[in-house]
Amino acid sequence: MKRIFTAVTAAVLAGVFVAAPAQAHGSDGTRFYTPKPDPGAVQQITSLYRQGQWELATKLLTMVSTPQAVWFTGGVGQDVTKSVKTEVTRAALQRKVPVLVAYNIPFRDCAQYSAGGATSVAEYEAWIDAFAAGIGRHEVVVALEPDSLGIIPWYTTINGAAEWCKPAEADPATAASDRFAMLNYAVAKLGALPNTSVYLDGTHSGWLGSGDAADRLVKAGVQQADGFFLNLSNYETTERQLKYGSWISKCVYFGTQGPDWARGHFDWCASQYYPANPADFSTWGLTDAWYDQNVGAVSPDVLPHFVIDTSRNGQGPWTPPAGNGWPDAQVWCNPPDRGLGLKPTSNTGNPLVDAYLWIKTPGQSDGQCDRGTGTGVDPARGGIADPAAGAWFPQQAIELVQYANPPLW
Repeated sequence: MKRIFTAVTAAVLAGVFVAAPAQAHGSDGTRFYTPKPDPGAVQQITSLYRQGQWELATKLLTMVSTPQAVWFTGGVGQDVTKSVKTEVTRAALQRKVPVLVAYNIPFRDCAQYSAGGATSVAEYEAWIDAFAAGIGRHEVVVALEPDSLGIIPWYTTINGAAEWCKPAEADPATAASDRFAMLNYAVAKLGALPNTSVYLDGTHSGWLGSGDAADRLVKAGVQQADGFFLNLSNYETTERQLKYGSWISKCVYFGTQGPDWARGHFDWCASQYYPANPADFSTWGLTDAWYDQNVGAVSPDVLPHFVIDTSRNGQGPWTPPAGNGWPDAQVWCNPPDRGLGLKPTSNTGNPLVDAYLWIKTPGQSDGQCDRGTGTGVDPARGGIADPAAGAWFPQQAIELVQYANPPLW
């Protein structure tokens, strides 16, 4: 036992993690890349082994050894290029495909827990240039700017409603159009690379209606990209994302290649909100029927494809306790008792779904959630102070492996 502990601990401390090929292989032979683990994970796993908590430590080791994305959230010029190049070169030496998250757009997360990003259009485009230079000819998957189409500064929705994100530093007249212009620039720049697949933000089934998502994706250049991603950093079930994603794909087609009367009318697309009831999954067949009638059988080759983040959706979304009295339950922010979902693979069995991926790093915090109380502590977790966004959250990491669905073993 001691020798096993010593060997495992040495591997952890050295950051030597090998992805399990059986789970990482897809029908097309894709093997996704596992980056070095978060230092907080190394510390937690090592501590658990030393305490004799073998099973829990091994499950956490399995989690961090599973392919997952690498996030790039800032930097400038050659530093960005060097960081990206280091990661993609390491992946190439292992003959694996890295998933990279580009997360640096101006007014990122609209001053919430993950606020930050470039400070101008020019600065952002230069950052994308540096990011692309680091990729070069390597084979990679890029998840381009999480939340960038779910939260748009000074935007008016497809239904004419003003979005809540209104940063004082942004020009109300240009902020939204700048957002779309920057995303189109990034899609063109990254898409011009010979072996890079680019996916835009499609939000998730608990957020934008499928017509609203399709409209924003088209404005952002989805027809020039490889598709869109769903459920990034969220907890919605894979079952719901499969339907939601297919509706977005068909709505893009309806509004761009459908009959003349349909062109530009993404607002006419059926969604999870109508005729379906978002709270009653049994009604979602009504929206399927609308697409069957108005789009029909269209080859998957002419529809946008999508990928689904399954890193934390094994137990689905969280329902806050009744009568909690919190001003904002923040169901997306470190909800308790969630689990890992399906392991990364490109063998999805669905012609529109290119892969299930772990894009959000499982075990990292969503932010210092306080459920709108203004106290700085999390009442959903017994009043502890959650770690800052992106920091390792040991309690959540344990929950993810304990409630994994399917189980880790």
